[in-house]
Amino acid sequence: MNHIIELTDNIFIFIVAISVFFLLLITAAMIYFVVRYRAKKNPNPSNITGNTTLEILWTVIPLILVLMMFFYGWDGFKQMRNVPADAMVIKVTARMWFWSFEYENGRKSDTILVLPANRNVKFDLNSVDVNHSFYLPAYRMKEDVIPGRTNYLWINTALEGVYDIMCAEYCGMNHSYMLGKLHVVPDKEFQEWVKKIDTVKKVDTLKTDSAKILQDSLKTGINKTDTTKQSGSKKDSIKTVRKDTLIRREKK
Repeated sequence: MNHIIELTDNIFIFIVAISVFFLLLITAAMIYFVVRYRAKKNPNPSNITGNTTLEILWTVIPLILVLMMFFYGWDGFKQMRNVPADAMVIKVTARMWFWSFEYENGRKSDTILVLPANRNVKFDLNSVDVNHSFYLPAYRMKEDVIPGRTNYLWINTALEGVYDIMCAEYCGMNHSYMLGKLHVVPDKEFQEWVKKIDTVKKVDTLKTDSAKILQDSLKTGINKTDTTKQSGSKKDSIKTVRKDTLIRREKK
């Protein structure tokens, strides 16, 4: 297992275990005092005198536990920020509302991130618009992506399979749809994929739709019937009337 994952899980279990222990201890103490010093058995209230030993214990013990949590977490944080020298670099660009990835050879992909198994990988994180947060739940890694500033994180791809990529920072209306997939595959499969040239051409649907509408309107205009020609083929009623009237006058 990836040692960062193991370290993060151990810190989480350590903090949860301490929290549960004190929750049970304090709850049990409260129940005991409620039963032991209830009004029925103690109708006359009395003051409780201080105990120096107890006061020292409930001050020193929590202090030690909090310091243990801090140093345990700090050690894990240092390892998360200390990128190995042999790490492969991936440029990650966040925008509303999807992730873009650029590999060392210039290959680019959107939403889908493909990585070789058992490799150290560093992510250079950039945003072109608003605040985002690059989150890999399976690898227990999350870092903010801030406009105008390059952040980073690294993982060791010890886990083969398909995993979620999320945005953990509210970034606008379609924040919940800013999802991606991480595919961790054998190195041979990755090399074949990353060297493959993407022959699919992206089509600008706005331009296509507007061009189609313009073309349809031109065709419609050309195919219209010229009403002036049709009216020209009609007999001139004025000429007919004049001819008839002249003939009648001559007969008279």
